[in-house]
Amino acid sequence: MIHGDGIQLSVDARFCGPPGAANGGYLCGLIGAALQRTLTVRLNRPVPLETSLDLLPAGEDEWRLQHGAEVLAQARATTLSLDVPKPPTYVEALDASLHYLGFEGHPYPRCFVCGPDRAKHDGLRLFAGAAEGGPIVAAGWLPDASLGGADGKVAPEFMSAALDCPGFFALRGVRPSLLGEFTSHIDRCVHVDEPCVVIGWRIGSHGRKHEVGTAVFDEDLERCGYARGVWIEPRPLVE
Repeated sequence: MIHGDGIQLSVDARFCGPPGAANGGYLCGLIGAALQRTLTVRLNRPVPLETSLDLLPAGEDEWRLQHGAEVLAQARATTLSLDVPKPPTYVEALDASLHYLGFEGHPYPRCFVCGPDRAKHDGLRLFAGAAEGGPIVAAGWLPDASLGGADGKVAPEFMSAALDCPGFFALRGVRPSLLGEFTSHIDRCVHVDEPCVVIGWRIGSHGRKHEVGTAVFDEDLERCGYARGVWIEPRPLVE
């Protein structure tokens, strides 16, 4: 909704990541869909659910997401280029999900994207596990009708959400972390009930910051969207 000089947004409780906060990939996709651009979004702090938020211009090709005077996220228009690995087949991706580390213990088991406690047709249930014969994680994805529009295609914010959590699980063994920055580019949206493959891979790490890539492929294994994420480990507690 356009409101004054900005756009008013709200994140439904269904689309949570950590308890009480928006899933980062979904939120970034919501902002991107509102502005109709490829964006890099920096997440400054957890974004509350069921709350009226203001997306306001903050300079040329820059915006900020606010709740009152508090700046929750900052976005800037950008382009994205990634070397994307070859995906496994849909069946191979389903097999990879059997190795999903989140089954052994999950910091946010109700996460909309990757939470194992979410029921079918509620969460995306993207369980990205180690794929055989390569350094990537992969998951099969069969998006349901609740994610689609009148055209039968998955809405862009859900494409962006699907590109979020598989990146963290590509880090394999890194402590529970939070998405700090996310850049997603959607070439085209997949169809509802289309067997898709989502992959994630590590790009590099520097201290507590870890850079990852993710991509979504359609049933013909043609790339439909990809993203770069920066995950940040919390500082160790000082006793």
